[in-house]
Amino acid sequence: MTNTANNHKHKRNAPNNKMSITPSKKPLVVTTGEPAGIGMDIVLQLAVQGKLQALEHPVIVLADETVLKQRAQAIYGEQIFEQYPNLWQRIDSEQDISEQLATHESDNAAPRFYMIDVPCAAQVTAGQLNVQNAQMVINQLKLAHQLAISGSAAAIVTGPLQKSVLIDAGITLADGSMFTGHTEFFMQQSGCDKVVMMLANAAMKVALVTTHLPLSQVAAAITTENLQKTIQILMADLKQKFGLSQPKVLVCGLNPHAGEDGHLGTEEIDIINPVLREFQQQGMDLSLAMPADTLFTPRHLQQCDAVLAMYHDQGLPVLKSHGFGDTVNLTLGLPYIRTSVDHGTALDLAGHPVKPEANQNGQVDDIKQVANSHSLWQALTMASDMANATVPDLR
Repeated sequence: MTNTANNHKHKRNAPNNKMSITPSKKPLVVTTGEPAGIGMDIVLQLAVQGKLQALEHPVIVLADETVLKQRAQAIYGEQIFEQYPNLWQRIDSEQDISEQLATHESDNAAPRFYMIDVPCAAQVTAGQLNVQNAQMVINQLKLAHQLAISGSAAAIVTGPLQKSVLIDAGITLADGSMFTGHTEFFMQQSGCDKVVMMLANAAMKVALVTTHLPLSQVAAAITTENLQKTIQILMADLKQKFGLSQPKVLVCGLNPHAGEDGHLGTEEIDIINPVLREFQQQGMDLSLAMPADTLFTPRHLQQCDAVLAMYHDQGLPVLKSHGFGDTVNLTLGLPYIRTSVDHGTALDLAGHPVKPEANQNGQVDDIKQVANSHSLWQALTMASDMANATVPDLR
């Protein structure tokens, strides 16, 4: 049993882009994350612009349907449902996915996206966090994982969540440790002992040995085993998911000047370089540890396919300075594809109303909104490319 976004009987305007739905095209599942943030806003923006229908895979959005309706009305006004009475279509269970997608092959009948209702426990006010809704965020992630691991979905694309809310609510990872992010959540749900966080844009790809750790704990986490597993996953996925037959990777040292021959730290001598030499001997194209302050220069970056950084704020500030909002977050090493936006919940932008600016056809497809949906679009297109076994291109 399904429900449309509303029951208005107005004629639906034809979209600029059309979606071809076939049973062989499994859907991309989008989690909207923190309900007070911009996760729903950017999904709606892409839907109104007709972009979701341009994807080769249908899109299933996980959100509280009542809140999603309220957010759409707050941003675009009541006319949004008059213009698009079938903006989305609800799917009530995992078992209904194949049936519903297969029965809506007509472009004129197809909604701009599908959605599964994941209800919040408390009222949602855009821009105002509420710990009572933390469990709803986790319920989205658990459902997305179930759809991907069961083969019902082609990929997971995650919107931003607010970690502090989940931590304050006492929500933990599967092993009982503090919730630290999507990467660790999907790793533990999938039973993996190691995954690799990578961010990619048109300028560079940066993978991380450690992710969401206090800086004081990073050095202890740079172990031989951790580094070996990171490199194995990185090199395998650069080949399998990015189509690089012989990927070239530059590796950051942990310490300033890559340790300055042991005068500024010995991790490069004791751990990092010995591991890198092992992989070099296996024929892999990796550098030895390089000073991070000179590695991220055009001369070096144009000669490599990816950079391996030792910790979060060693590599990601540089990457985001070259394309914030145009960057995709990927989790390598999972049994399914997972991409994500590169930004946070942007509470100050959530739910801002916009003045419809009709195009020549009288539609609001060209509306300009404060919240920027470009990163979500990049994450969706990369997930679709990977699901189609084609090489992603962010340019």
